[in-house]
Amino acid sequence: MGKTSYQPKNKRRILFVFPKYTPSFGTFHHAYSLVKGVKAFMPPQGILVVAAYFPNQWEVRFIDENIQPAKAKDYQWADAVIVSGMHIQRPQINYINREAHKFGKITVLGGPSVSACPEYYPDFDILHLGELGDATDRIIEYLDHHTKRPERQLVFTTQQRLPLNQFPIPAYHLINPENYFLGNIQFSSGCPYRCEFCDIPVLYGNSPRLKTPQQIIAELDAILSRGNPGAIYFVDDNFVANRRATMELLPHLIEWQQKNGYPIQFACEATLNLAQSPKLLELMREAYFCTVFCGIETPDAFTLKAISKQHNLGMPILEAINVLNSYGMEVVSGIIIGFDTDTPQTADNILEFIRLSHIPMLTINLLYALPKTPLWYRLKAEGRIIEDDSRESNIDFLMPYEEVLNIWKRCIATAYEPEFLYERFAYQAQHTYPNRITPPNSPQRVSWKNIQKGLQTLMNLFWHIGIKSDYRKTFWQMAIPLLRRLDIETLIHIALVSHHLIQFTRECTGGEQAASFYSQKQKQTTPISSH
Repeated sequence: MGKTSYQPKNKRRILFVFPKYTPSFGTFHHAYSLVKGVKAFMPPQGILVVAAYFPNQWEVRFIDENIQPAKAKDYQWADAVIVSGMHIQRPQINYINREAHKFGKITVLGGPSVSACPEYYPDFDILHLGELGDATDRIIEYLDHHTKRPERQLVFTTQQRLPLNQFPIPAYHLINPENYFLGNIQFSSGCPYRCEFCDIPVLYGNSPRLKTPQQIIAELDAILSRGNPGAIYFVDDNFVANRRATMELLPHLIEWQQKNGYPIQFACEATLNLAQSPKLLELMREAYFCTVFCGIETPDAFTLKAISKQHNLGMPILEAINVLNSYGMEVVSGIIIGFDTDTPQTADNILEFIRLSHIPMLTINLLYALPKTPLWYRLKAEGRIIEDDSRESNIDFLMPYEEVLNIWKRCIATAYEPEFLYERFAYQAQHTYPNRITPPNSPQRVSWKNIQKGLQTLMNLFWHIGIKSDYRKTFWQMAIPLLRRLDIETLIHIALVSHHLIQFTRECTGGEQAASFYSQKQKQTTPISSH
């Protein structure tokens, strides 16, 4: 289980390369320099699973270009180069392909972007469409018999997906966990909802597929054996898509935490109607879930119905957020601007929602029509898709483009004004964090290494924010009460997250960053190193 059934006849060297992300609110890149060793947000789950699936007899290397670029010697070493990525990484995906071809290497591309839009990648030698499965085995067999590039592009499409309960443990041995802001893990794939703008059901289906609790525990053990990341994010698009399965998993997580001294804070993504499941919330609290990302998108009920997200309306949105806070979970929210129902009052409505909800972190983006989504098909039929990479979105909005862009700028500039941001974090520190369980001071949590790392991070924060920043006075007004309570963990959390949000907002309002996470406006390439 967990490996390809194909038995290769030849030795091969396979280089897996994960492309660099364009910066966004969710990448936290401005916080990396403040934490020793950190260079990227999370390990890329998908490509590490594929690397683990490849034959044991083959040599495998992995490069995450969010940490360092692939060099000439890496390409020279390989027989084949395998890449995976999302639409946002498209320019860098194609760049890696060009670099590998300079050295005459076979290139293979899989993952969500090519699976949805193979036409984006005409120059790759081999395309893997769909998830891990029989197409993967056929590609492995092809690479076993060929070391020269094919004369034309070959396309392998998955007909039989490998069940999630047969997935291998990701190849964590290929990464240095200290390079990442936090760890991650996957429990399920797919989502039962059909939000108009979302491509998850298109890519992974409406019926959630699951790993077993035993698999999750084995993966947690594997992560912890490589070092304690401190926090682990469940990358499932909806952690509670199958509530019965989640209820079955949580006691295993609680037992694992108790056995290991609660080394990990868990985070996840879930629909807002999680707030209607008190038994589930109590188990999540006991398992030490501290953060939940909810795609709230908009506080406007009419808009939520228009985008097929009425499941956010099971109870009043502010009440649902308060319920989640009462179980110790800080809510992170996605907010989208540019819906057909938006008006000149949209900015006021969003900012009032932020004030009343006390949500500190929100990923505020312009609406972007991802290919093959219901939104994309509707706008395509209406002649409202604009293929222009110089724009922040590919949508012809009903409101004037500049007005929509100004709404976005006003929302982020106000939401991440230091004093307003710290006020919302102060609310969380007073009304949310105290509702969490109190984990024991176990060796896994209070090791000398963790203490050293925490102190070094604190000193970096004091220097870069408390002394050098132009909002240092506001910072100390936030920090001093926490220092008096010796609540160093909360201080570090608030300061790191806030620093990134404030800095990234300033880049966005100054025109240095894109308004949509999916915008191709920022095209980044990394020059290849010769050594």
